[in-house]
Amino acid sequence: MKIAILDDYQDAVRELDCFRIMDGQDVKVFNNTIKGQGQQVARLTPFDALILIRERTVLNRALLSKLPNLKVISQTGKVSGHIDMQACEELGIKVLEGVGSPTAPAELTWALIMAAQRKLLPYASRLKEGQWQTVSLSQPYNTLGTVLKGRTMGIWSYGKIGKLVAGYAKAFGMDVMVWGGESSRNAAIADGFRAAPSREVFFAESDVLSLHIRLAEATRGIVTAEDLARMKPTALFVNTSRAELVEEGAVENALRQGRPGFAALDVFEIEPLPENSPLLRMPNVLATPHLGYVEKDSYELYFTHAFQNLVDYIRSN
Repeated sequence: MKIAILDDYQDAVRELDCFRIMDGQDVKVFNNTIKGQGQQVARLTPFDALILIRERTVLNRALLSKLPNLKVISQTGKVSGHIDMQACEELGIKVLEGVGSPTAPAELTWALIMAAQRKLLPYASRLKEGQWQTVSLSQPYNTLGTVLKGRTMGIWSYGKIGKLVAGYAKAFGMDVMVWGGESSRNAAIADGFRAAPSREVFFAESDVLSLHIRLAEATRGIVTAEDLARMKPTALFVNTSRAELVEEGAVENALRQGRPGFAALDVFEIEPLPENSPLLRMPNVLATPHLGYVEKDSYELYFTHAFQNLVDYIRSN
């Protein structure tokens, strides 16, 4: 069986301890993403099996229907909207789902919050240029950072990741306020946090607001421009979940209008993010290249299950 591992940007997969699970298998690793359907078909047609790194490649019906050799897809982490599951069922393509962990995305979320609040990246960049204690050479942006203690941490959705972030916020002396479904709000109250009395209050009172919502059709675009416009000019908007949770273009427009004043983003509507994206030129944006799960322990976890699932499938067929 010919196997392709897609979108391994850093060529890291072959260096994982768990890669030995694939010993004896015919494996090809691709280190770049291609978007055109014609190119994708040409690349993927020879393969019987695909191993996906999260949602980096979208496998829709149009593409799947042009891959006659494809028998099985092994997913790292949970299956999301990037795979047309109905098309896979109709075409006889087996999809093997993996497992995930909330630790790495929660830790990255907190790292972004800390870095953005204290303006660590611009301070460090200016220091390398010989500028001492300087955020920006443009005086309106050469502002002081702020501590987290005593400020309000807004968390939308109190699931596995949201709970971890709430715990970090509590340790830093923040007032944690949760919004989301009834189960999220009740769980937060049971853990000693408070639920926002309304969506409007949630956005208006949060000094730092972080999304931890699962992307589904019901949650696509759930954060609106109107929501963002309610945020404080000093507030930080954080998204390490999915860019599609926010109305298209709403974050960029909101930042230009000054509410919220800042954003820390790890996810984008187009990935990899084009180098000419306006977000990369905005001084009030801290952007990272979708690193939520991109670290050694998470890769070992994700790929151990993806590899083993595929090997078990091969042995049973």
